[in-house]
Amino acid sequence: MFARKEMTQIILHGYLGTMGRVIRKLVAQDRNFEIVAGIDAKNTSEALIFPAYTDFDECQMTADAIIDFSAANAVMDLLRYGVKMQTPMVICTTGLSPECKEEIEIASEKVAVFRSANMSLGINLLAKVLGQITGILEEIGFDIEILEKHHGKKVDAPSGTALLLADVLNHDGRYAYITDRTTARVMRSKNEIGIASIRGGTIVGEHSVIFAGQDEVLELTHTANSKDVFGVGALKAAAYIKDKPPGLYGMNDMMDSYVHTHFLQS
Repeated sequence: MFARKEMTQIILHGYLGTMGRVIRKLVAQDRNFEIVAGIDAKNTSEALIFPAYTDFDECQMTADAIIDFSAANAVMDLLRYGVKMQTPMVICTTGLSPECKEEIEIASEKVAVFRSANMSLGINLLAKVLGQITGILEEIGFDIEILEKHHGKKVDAPSGTALLLADVLNHDGRYAYITDRTTARVMRSKNEIGIASIRGGTIVGEHSVIFAGQDEVLELTHTANSKDVFGVGALKAAAYIKDKPPGLYGMNDMMDSYVHTHFLQS
């Protein structure tokens, strides 16, 4: 799955959650990573190969990085621990409050923090491509719509990823986001991005950005077939950030680093 490199030791925050179990599975398949501790507010009777704790106060472990797939209300404790132990953090939890986002900024002044609204490498590559082509398509008059699909248990709409893509498209703030066209019977404005949400079944995640012009349509789509794609991105982020100086990092930084290492120096 990964090229052989120096071992990265991680503390896994939220190890009993869906994504925590994905990370545990991926680490079990890869000798480049080791989980040295797990943190989760829930208790478990299952056998584990690493020490586990219900909160950070119980844990005094050191690691190369902390991977966080927990809950929004648990991130503040993570930040305090990361700063205290000078351990870089990969924050994958979404739905964070403005206060928590501000605390992330403060923490990043003291320790490296990696944060992304979506840990999929493909989604972030899509966002990078959109940033490069949007201005051209705007100039020739293409309308922009986003369609996102997720499983029936997802409670928020639009998805955080749909908004991430919309924000890339809306780099200069010219667009309004329209998530409901049933309340007003008016023609579509040129200064809007429509965002439609579909919920059903076990769809992991699908995002399509549609550029509709005169007699032609360009559609860019990313499909996640399993949650493993988010775990792979989180592990790559942990390996990337473990030796970084304090600062706030994201997928663009990691991708730019990859391009520089593998292409510009070759």
